[in-house]
Parts: sequence; structure tokens; C-alpha cells
Amino acid sequence: MNNLLDHFQLAHLPQGLDSFRIEVKQFLKHAMPALAADQKARSWFGFDPEFSQRLAKQGWVGLTLPKTYGGAEMDAFARFVLVEEMLSAGSPVAAHWIADRQSGPLILKYGTEKQKSFYLPLICQAKAFFCIGMSEPNSGSDLSSVATRAVKTDQGWCLNGQKIWTTNGHQCHYAIALVRTSGTTADRHAGLSQFIIDLSLPGVTRKPIVDLTGDEHFSEIFFENVLLSEDTLIGVEGQGWDQVIAELAFERSGPERVYSSIILLDEWIQWLKKGHATPQRVAMVGRFTAHLSTLRNMSIAVTHQLVQGKSPVIEAALVKDIATEFEQNIPALLEDEMGADPNEIIDANLLRALAYVSQMAPTYSLRGGTREILRGMIARGLGLR
Repeated sequence: MNNLLDHFQLAHLPQGLDSFRIEVKQFLKHAMPALAADQKARSWFGFDPEFSQRLAKQGWVGLTLPKTYGGAEMDAFARFVLVEEMLSAGSPVAAHWIADRQSGPLILKYGTEKQKSFYLPLICQAKAFFCIGMSEPNSGSDLSSVATRAVKTDQGWCLNGQKIWTTNGHQCHYAIALVRTSGTTADRHAGLSQFIIDLSLPGVTRKPIVDLTGDEHFSEIFFENVLLSEDTLIGVEGQGWDQVIAELAFERSGPERVYSSIILLDEWIQWLKKGHATPQRVAMVGRFTAHLSTLRNMSIAVTHQLVQGKSPVIEAALVKDIATEFEQNIPALLEDEMGADPNEIIDANLLRALAYVSQMAPTYSLRGGTREILRGMIARGLGLR
């Protein structure tokens, strides 16, 4: 048990990043579109290509990628600062989000030079938006049971199958999909590979899924005899599972797993300052702040491991699990607090933000791996199973 917990050694963001944080704040002050609180609360899902391209002109998309491919060649600490400021401001980051956080680093680590030279500059320019094709109907959270299959042909591969809950799949240019290239689902992790799929290819059908809020963030993607060239395979055939495990360390770490409800919390605190503070509410602010500070330090500790070139999969899963509970507690506790006095007049912007976050909060423990799957991973990391 101590082996895992020892990895959460207190780490600090380098002092040299203070000027970078100020620069980011100034940029967001002028580049952010005018948004109401409930729109800012959609930061994760705010698909705004123009904002992403303004960010790219600053050199802040593909921040950690090498300059050779158009990146800024900064480290994970710098990305922590950038993401923390964008989420705190409610920036619409969804368009470039996955390409910047996952797809670019994945291609850099496992891709061929041809793939790196083609895709990475486009990512850094915010001209190539990526989604992730992992989940499938009837597979639940068991990624090793995916049934979408790519069969080898003389020209490359022929892809058939379906993906679901693909974030912004109906708006992105490319998908990196985990598919089976050999064996059967009984073979579990063996025989899985990942491909870069141009979503404009014949045989690709995308259908948006409407969520509780009326938004269309997720999608279904169908592949019917989609012909993929040989150079769309990432890395070596059969290496897909190892790639996914490495990729999840990027997905589950960072401020994005702590700040999903931060706009709502900020809006509530601003409302309290207008004469609505009580001793009980001030105590709630203190508890939220203590939890946030602890989670932030844990996230920085994981980021420190990424900077060192490690792959802290279990540690990231632990942060994600604990942080998700924090993110979900914010709307639940604020609902109870603001509903306690039916005669109290609540600011309309605050209520709209609360309504949105309350409806989306159940997804926090689903995206990036369900709570049950993560806790199984953590138990193994602690030597409990």
C-alpha cells in the first residue's frame, strides 16, 4: 500500500511559470467570447474552432509537442497552468482538447515519422480536431471486449463496427480508434490495435446523441467497409492495449479532472459576496477550498511524474476517482443549500449554471473510466486484489 501512496510526494509548479500564468490570464481576458455562467460551465464541451485557432496562434495548442512539429516544446507543468486558467475562466476548449491532451502525445510516442510530420503540425495549428473511439455498445467499460474489427487487405485495412459516446465525434476531423485486428473478444487485450481514421471517408456515418441538457456532445460512429491505408495503423499491430493504457495517464490527470464544477462554485461564491453569506455557507466555502487545494496538490504530484517521463496510470486513476466525487458534490450540496429557503431569491445566472452542472454531473464518474473500473485498478495498485 505504501508503494503507491509514496508516489504522491508534494511537488510544486516551477516559479518561472508565474509569468506564463499572467500571460494566459491576459490572453483569456481579451480572447474569450462573452458567455453566461451556464455557457462557461460547458467549458469541457464548448466547441469553438475560432477560439482554438486563436489559442494556436499563441503557440498554446500542442503545448508539449516538439518545436520540430510546430509545438511549443513546454512541459506538463506549463500545460497544467494553461489548462487550469482556461477551465477556471470557462474557456470553450472542446475543439482542440483531445488532440492536444491525448492524440498528439500518442502519435508522438508511437506514430511513424510520416504520421508525426502530417498530423502534429495540423494539431498545433488547431486545424485537425480528434476524437477517441474506445467505447462500444454492449462492451460497457470493458475496453478489451471491443468488437469493431479491421481486416488486412492488399491495400491496407477494411474496418467494420461501431463506436458510441464519442465526444464531439460528429464535429471532429479524425478519430483514433481501438479495434480488433486479430483473434476474438475472448482473447481480451491480445489482438487490439489503434488506427487514425479520417472521418470524411466513405462508409463512416456519424450521429450526434442529445443529452439531458439538450446539447449534442456525444455521438455514435458507424464504420461500414471503411478502407484504411496501411499508414493509418499506429505503431505495431497488436500494440493497441499498451497504447491505450499509456494514453489514459494523460486523460485522467491534470486540472481537467478537478475543475469540472468550478464555474458553478465561483458563481455561487460571487453571489454570497452580494449579501447572501451565512456562517454555514462560509464554512462550506472553507471545506470546498480545502478539498480543492488537496486535489490540486495531488494532481500536481501526478504531473511531476509525467514531467519525469513516467506513466502514472494508477496514480492518475486515484486522483480522477477522488476528484470526480468532489466535482459531483459541488452541485449536490449547492442544490440542498440554495433550496433550503424557498423564499430566498437566487440569481438567475447562478440557477442556470446549477441546472446545467447538476444534469451533467452524473457523467463525471463515467467519462475517462467509470468509478468501478478505476477502483478496481486502484485496488490492484494497492495490492488488495
